[in-house]
Amino acid sequence: MPIRSLRSIVAKQSPVTAPKTATVREASRTMKLHNVGALLVVDGTRLVGIFTERDALFRVLSEGRDAETTRVSEVMTAQPQTIDPDEPFVNALRMMHKGQFRHLPVVEFERPLGMVSVRDTLDDDLNALREVLEQQEDSLY
Repeated sequence: MPIRSLRSIVAKQSPVTAPKTATVREASRTMKLHNVGALLVVDGTRLVGIFTERDALFRVLSEGRDAETTRVSEVMTAQPQTIDPDEPFVNALRMMHKGQFRHLPVVEFERPLGMVSVRDTLDDDLNALREVLEQQEDSLY
């Protein structure tokens, strides 16, 4: 399998972001709309944090906070670890494993370009499997 750069992975993405002033409810709706488990929190175009499903569960729901009034900036992970887009994907996997997190913002000049997740490791394998299954299905007809 070729070594993929993060730039090639996030090139297909539009970063899913929320302003730091958004409420948890607004951020959660954005996550649902885009079917993502984390979003990038920005101040203008500068990354200031990351808000994840775990943040919603552990820092909001379990603490009894009000999602309508709690700002995402109050419960996000501030100043998250980031990675440069020209790094190989394997370096992102190492960072996520070492830090025990599943999402890693890809940032260039403080601006988020996208995010990679552990799930991205499966993309090539899943596409290959899909092709094999389609070929098998076609051969039946």
